[in-house]
Amino acid sequence: MKKLILGLAFAGSLLVNAQEKTKSTSPITFGVKAGFNASTLSKVDQYDNDQKLKPGFNAGVFVNIPVAEKFSIQPELLFNQLGSKTEEREQYYVNSDKYRREVDYKKTLNYLTVPVMVQYNILPQLYVEAGPEFGFLLGGKDKGDITTTLTSGNTTTTQTTSFSNKIVKDLHKRFNFGIGIGAGYYFTQNFGVTARFTAGITDIYKYNSADTIRNNAFQVGVAYKFK
Repeated sequence: MKKLILGLAFAGSLLVNAQEKTKSTSPITFGVKAGFNASTLSKVDQYDNDQKLKPGFNAGVFVNIPVAEKFSIQPELLFNQLGSKTEEREQYYVNSDKYRREVDYKKTLNYLTVPVMVQYNILPQLYVEAGPEFGFLLGGKDKGDITTTLTSGNTTTTQTTSFSNKIVKDLHKRFNFGIGIGAGYYFTQNFGVTARFTAGITDIYKYNSADTIRNNAFQVGVAYKFK
């Protein structure tokens, strides 16, 4: 939580320091944005699995602070839904009986995030951006199905069970840090479309002795500036 507050304080200091600079140039503008997330976690598992992009969403507010003719800084405050969608497949034998275990599940992680993007306007309506993202874990859920198929001789039986559990927050790191790169295009002074990829730097788990597991997300959406 302290690290998220530090990120908010950093964004706030940029706003205060930029106010005097922007009086003679473009004004500071506020806006809202929302969009679609396609997220995954770095792949670490002992089984043969297939990670797929998990759909989610993001929504929040931003402030755009011009600091030079073509440069601006844009702090944002977003609700960000990340996680992964995974398929696990395992086959084993007990004596002459063959078992096949299939697990299809989604891990949803909900964050309050503070991206701080440095934007460069290639054209007045087109920009590219890059910057850090600070996040605080709000909660999440593990949800899925487990299917076990037993083949014994000429007989095959299948059993499926479903599960849906809140994540154990004590096992997850509350703070998340990543780096984002992206671009955007404004069709009018107010309305635009955005795209961004954010690569996680920190491990999502507290007690992980294996390879680091990170959040990764591709985001597309729309933005509206109040002018």
